[in-house]
Amino acid sequence: MPPTSVGSGAIRRAGVLGHPIEHSLSPLLHRAAYEALGLDWEYDAHDVTEEQLPAFISALDGRWSGLSLTMPLKIAATQLVDFVEPMAKLVGAINTVLVQPVADGRQLVGANTDVHGIVAALREGGVERADAGVVVGGGATATSALAALGRIGVTRPIVVVRSRARAGALMRAATKMGVEPRFVSFEDAPSYLERAVAVVSTVPADAGEGLAHALAEAGRPLHDGAVLLDAVYSPLDTPLGIAWEQAGGTFVRGTRMLLHQAGEQVRLMTGREAPLDAMGSALDGAVHRG
Repeated sequence: MPPTSVGSGAIRRAGVLGHPIEHSLSPLLHRAAYEALGLDWEYDAHDVTEEQLPAFISALDGRWSGLSLTMPLKIAATQLVDFVEPMAKLVGAINTVLVQPVADGRQLVGANTDVHGIVAALREGGVERADAGVVVGGGATATSALAALGRIGVTRPIVVVRSRARAGALMRAATKMGVEPRFVSFEDAPSYLERAVAVVSTVPADAGEGLAHALAEAGRPLHDGAVLLDAVYSPLDTPLGIAWEQAGGTFVRGTRMLLHQAGEQVRLMTGREAPLDAMGSALDGAVHRG
């Protein structure tokens, strides 16, 4: 648990919470940012379950600047902060907690930088605006993807799900966002993928393998300039991403989303622009070694 006492000249703290947490690359990214910015800050990983989260958050003191959150904490944390930013409220999940000083102590603000990360990663692939987009999957990351596509102009996205009954949270979020998704099965998805300008896959690599085979078998060209962002980054090159490139599209790896969402966290927590080049170099080194 974080200590509650604050000494003079105490080092600023931040960290990532989740369960399990061993796989997280957040410490690598944030520490690289602090080094490049010349900040003597600490950033550590903390294995915290949903049941342990309230106690951890209540013990945050003035040394803390913020938290990064991974699953399964992104939804539970919305009930533990003082204010949830509008985009995070629409999505229904936060991956960032900002600890802001106020007159009588501190205020906790919940934010979602996944949407920013998806938009920035798609932009890297060449998509600034789009009128046709697809989200593969129906979970929490898919909801962020839906918001990201809405931000670039896709108001009637296609959502590929195995079970519409399990996509209730996404459907409710879509209503709040003012977008009108159309839900289709994995079997019907290839024809929509071929017409899409922007696609965000949020399913595990093996779950996207069937779509990869279908694209390869169809042998038809994709929309000119079509971009696929696969939120998965293990493996770095997913079957769907490989098939997408072979069909003539642009494949953006999930590490680019990871980089940009972490960069936005750094900006929010430090008040300084994130050194994306330094963070990206550290990330590339880690994933290629792995």
